[in-house]
Amino acid sequence: MERPWISQYDSGVPPTVNYPAWTVPDFLRHSSARAADSPALLFYGARISYGELDDLTTRFAVALRRLGVGKGDRVALMLPNIPQAVIAYYGILKAGAVAVPTNPLYVEREIQTQVTDAGAEAMVVLDLFYARVRAVRQTASLPKRIIVTSVRDYLPLFKKLLYPIKARLAKRWVHINTTPPAYDFHKLLRAASLGDESRSADLPSVQPDDLAQLQYTGGTTGIPKGVMLTHRNVVVNTLQGRYWYPDLQEGREIFLGAIPFFHCYGQSTCQNLAIATGCSIVLLPRFHADEVVKAIHRHRVTMLSGVPMMYTMIAEYPDAGRYDLRSLRVCLSGASPLPADVQERFERLTGARIAEGYGLSEAGPATHCNPLHGTHPRGSMGLPFPDTEARIVDTETGLHDVPVGEVGELIVRGPQVMRGYWNREEDTRLVLRDGWLYTGDLVRRDDRGFFFFVDRKKDVIKSRGETVYPREVEEILYRHPNVKEAVVVGLPDHRYGEALHAYVVTKEGREVTEKELIEHCSKDLARYKVPAAITFRRELPRTLIGKVLRRALREEAVAAGHGAQIQRAV
Repeated sequence: MERPWISQYDSGVPPTVNYPAWTVPDFLRHSSARAADSPALLFYGARISYGELDDLTTRFAVALRRLGVGKGDRVALMLPNIPQAVIAYYGILKAGAVAVPTNPLYVEREIQTQVTDAGAEAMVVLDLFYARVRAVRQTASLPKRIIVTSVRDYLPLFKKLLYPIKARLAKRWVHINTTPPAYDFHKLLRAASLGDESRSADLPSVQPDDLAQLQYTGGTTGIPKGVMLTHRNVVVNTLQGRYWYPDLQEGREIFLGAIPFFHCYGQSTCQNLAIATGCSIVLLPRFHADEVVKAIHRHRVTMLSGVPMMYTMIAEYPDAGRYDLRSLRVCLSGASPLPADVQERFERLTGARIAEGYGLSEAGPATHCNPLHGTHPRGSMGLPFPDTEARIVDTETGLHDVPVGEVGELIVRGPQVMRGYWNREEDTRLVLRDGWLYTGDLVRRDDRGFFFFVDRKKDVIKSRGETVYPREVEEILYRHPNVKEAVVVGLPDHRYGEALHAYVVTKEGREVTEKELIEHCSKDLARYKVPAAITFRRELPRTLIGKVLRRALREEAVAAGHGAQIQRAV
């Protein structure tokens, strides 16, 4: 098929790659063999080398096997970005089990839904989250085993001694009696420390086509579906990222692990890419702008993966100018479109360019990225990765390619695309057709091969018989000097089908009225695209990786009876 984007690749980026027949743990094994003493994980002054990390992950794999976890069993992970998150992830895969990353913000209902659907044999959980998981197990009898760990476990000695005092002052201190079915993470590792080759005999053979993880995604429906990613899917997507950065210096880059590893975006572009190239990861359990700028300054961070919200907070951090952020070489942005003004402010502050990309969990996740060095048109979500085919098809049948420049649904095909949804054959058939993944995203592309995100297919608003793309309206709202964030949703309206409702967060110390914003939109938008009502908020509801929860805003508005107010405003 025609692939005009190949000519736009940076020098040194190959259009196709000969991928090794590896499993995900092979990344760690090879990096450990090359440089066992090099730092793999840096955590508040603590240092874990590649040799130590390889050993710890093997010990955890052995511990899981001794607890009865077999090949193909699912093991959930409910951890922030701490050393145990990396140890457990690679240990699970070495044991031949399947990792099930779980959002630490989930409440009991959400945890139960996910572990029940996955049939989780075990779960690794931070002690602060244990009460929620224990309550789930009492109701659902899953997970069968709970492995508990603490932020304290891998802190340097002095900070480890201070941790209980600080935790008690912050009312975050918990003590858990780890008797079966609860187990202590650290004790399991110590018990598996045999110091000889017999440990390898306890581990099964794992193949590239074996399942590596279930990555749960709710999409726009809110119904969680387990995306089945094989070892080959994960290895390929990691290496596609590696070859997108031909000047990446193996063993010398410093990655900042501020993007959550429970999401495959953080796994692929930070955790796995760093491990695959023998580089160091500076781990941060939570994103705070002050900690991030200090970490970049102190560790001379060169690689940063983030979401627009993170870049906004760094750019707006009042003391950012006191720190040297010029060590940054590669900055990636994903999860949602990056506002142009945020990109400009961050790049002025750091001197580094942000390369915006695109992906979805079903594709492991990355499929597109802008060139790191070459020019690209404003607003582009990038070019397809090596070995990734991309088409834009009509939204009615999904069978016919639309002309260049027109909007249609993006479909992709490549070795990183999932096997399917866990135990959901019908859902799988709907999105995987003849090898193509139907993304549900509306995009367009130009004649050079650059793709542009327009909106989610299911987020499109039908008002007065016309099609409205919320992103277009949001871009106009962003142009107002007092607007920091904006999101537009469609609410049911008996006269017009749907009415546009905008949610706006203003910049600190700035004010603007609903009337002023509606007049602002009217200058650049057709009448049917202008919001009928605007709600001002201090913040927008988001997932932990920064995606705005449009569905939550709709449900909130309907519950509050805003539909009737919008109807009168229209």
